[in-house]
Order: sequence, then structure tokens, then C-alpha cells
Amino acid sequence: MTVSDASLTRLIRIDHISAVYAATRAAREVAAEVGLPEVLAERAAVIASELASNLDKHASDGAVFVQRSLAWPGVDVYAVDHGPGMADLDHWRVDGNTTTETLGTGLGAIGRLATEFRITSAAGTGTVAAARVLAPGPKPADLAHVRLPREGEERCGDAVAFSTMPGVRTAALVDGLGHGPEASDAAEAAIAVFRRDPDRPLPEQLNAMHRTLRQTRGAAVALARISEGSLEFCGVGNISGLVLAQGHTQPLLSIPGVVGFTLPSVRVRAVALTGHELVILHTDGIDGYWRGPAALGPLPPIALLTADLAHRHRDLRDDAALIAFGPEVP
Repeated sequence: MTVSDASLTRLIRIDHISAVYAATRAAREVAAEVGLPEVLAERAAVIASELASNLDKHASDGAVFVQRSLAWPGVDVYAVDHGPGMADLDHWRVDGNTTTETLGTGLGAIGRLATEFRITSAAGTGTVAAARVLAPGPKPADLAHVRLPREGEERCGDAVAFSTMPGVRTAALVDGLGHGPEASDAAEAAIAVFRRDPDRPLPEQLNAMHRTLRQTRGAAVALARISEGSLEFCGVGNISGLVLAQGHTQPLLSIPGVVGFTLPSVRVRAVALTGHELVILHTDGIDGYWRGPAALGPLPPIALLTADLAHRHRDLRDDAALIAFGPEVP
């Protein structure tokens, strides 16, 4: 069994050439934090530099997100912009196809250096790219996340944790009331409870968090567990949940309350899964406007969806956290 919680996501807005160096430095620092070998740390730095450089040269409203991977030692690098996008993405993904006049510089090299690399682009809309450099070992769980503090603050009142064991995957998402240090204290206290015993029944988990959080300002909490072809969900407070499948969505509704202050009777909601769904949990720092017709199309790669929501649907006045995962793939 492995249990991991998310450190803060680093956001670098690419509005000047100096931001390229900031993104490169952030990738090296995160790689050092997780203990990646030097050769892998340098790969992460090169990837961050290439993606940030493309944004600086060609894109508008570009940003790079750098963070520690969840559930396995590694570095995630997301790059998102609002255009102009690439009309012939496949051409620019071929190693060696580069130009200083159009997007695509270094994409082939990124695909070669990264453990995982996903990218989507549309002319006139923009590009979303997600690269991951992981330590050697078995294929980790397929999931993605972000954890971002309110603009201008260093601590985040939203927190994320994930537990995986054979056949069972459990996610915890916590939103401490308000923002700032006290909200962060509440969220981190809830995650500490989860880490101690992540496999206990979900109602017991919420009750244990409720007892611990009585000494804090309280929090909204959502728990989701996939096992044996089904999803169990429990949520209290203002956290959004959704099962996303091609052609339809299914909301996961939390009940009113505040963990640590007022905890109603908790019930588990069970949802049957076919093995091709995504489960998405996010705090109110991510708006719900993305749940429109676009959500009913083909399922996007988890990392691309996460990066897109973090950039296009984030409320800068609040903390924001999101986790997305699906059934275990044999």
C-alpha cells in the first residue's frame, strides 16, 4: 500500500523571458525534493525549459505548472495557453521538426525525454501539454492533481491525498474553511487522519476527521474509493465530484455540513463502473462551468484535463485543488 499527499503546485506565468528560467529552476528544485537521479532531474528541467520557451515565443496568456507527482517519485510539468494553437500537431511532435516561427519547438525531444507526454492543440484556441518524469519502477497509478494557494499567499487551505493498494484506490480532497494559515492547518489535520488509516470505511474516515478537526475552523471533505468495479463516495460541504464517461456525466453530490463543526449522518453513494470512467473531485477554487457539452465528448487524458481546468477555470481569489483518477488498469 502507498499513501501520498500533494505538495503545493508551483505556478509560473510566462510573461517574460526570465520566466523560462524560473520554470527550469522550479523543475530542478522539485526533482531534488523527490530525490530523482541527476539525469532525470535534468530531463525535467529541459522539458520545463522547452515548454516555457514555446509559450514565451509564440503563445498568449501562457503558464507552466510544476509539481511533485502523486503516488510515485517524479515531476509533473503542465503548460497551458490561450492561443494561437497548432493546426498540424502531429508534424511538430516528430523529433527534429522545429522552427522559430511556429509552435512546435522541441516537442519531439520532450516526447523522448519524458516518461509520459500528452499534448492537445487547436488553431485559434490554444495548447495544453502535460509531461511527467518518473523514477524507475512499476507503472504508477494513472491520476493527476493540482494544489494551488490563493493568489499572493504561500499556504493553501485545500489539500489532496491518494492511497493505492492492489485493486483499491482512494482519494481524499479537503477544503479548509476560508483561506490562509488556519484553513491550511485544518486541511492538513484532515489529511493526517487519512494517512494514518486510508483503507477504513469512508463514513468512519469522515467521523475520525470530524473528531480531529473540532480544534480547527473545520473543512469540507470528499472521499472517493474505486474497488471491484464500483465507486464509493462520501462528501460533506462545498466540494464538487463527478464521474465522467464518454457521452455522459454523473454528479457526485456532497451533503451540507462542516467536518469538525456539524457532521450530519454520512451515507455512502455507490456507482457502478465499466472501467472506462474518470472520477474528478475539485474544490470551489475551480469553477463548474467546464461541465458543459465539452465534457460529453471523448475522454481526455487525465493530465490534460487537470492542466486545462487549473488554467482556464481557476478562481484566483481562492485556494484550488483537484484530483482526477480512474479504475486500475491491469
